Amino acid sequence: MAAMFALGRKEKKRIETGENDIEIIRQRCLAMEKELKESKEREEAMRNELMKTRQRLRVAEDAEERLCSQLGDLEAESVDQARLYYLQVKTLQEQLDRWSPSQSQTAAVLLRG
Repeated sequence: MAAMFALGRKEKKRIETGENDIEIIRQRCLAMEKELKESKEREEAMRNELMKTRQRLRVAEDAEERLCSQLGDLEAESVDQARLYYLQVKTLQEQLDRWSPSQSQTAAVLLRG
């Protein structure tokens, strides 16, 4: 009977150790579940931030496209204005070339005031 009693004691010790192991495993499991939850929350926050950043990028790209279009329009307008200015200068030069020397002197007097 003493042998049974000793055996029972070992089994009792194993059971207590097993219960402690189970408690440790349970605590680890809870800690891991908490970490997983926090990780998923961080992932969701990062996903939301990524979506916001993509939206800002789209807005910036649209603005860049509009600005490029406006710049192209302004460049075309400035080329047209330069051509018109050149034609006006050329026309005035031709008119001056057609004037006789006496007309040129009269124009010079008129310009001096």
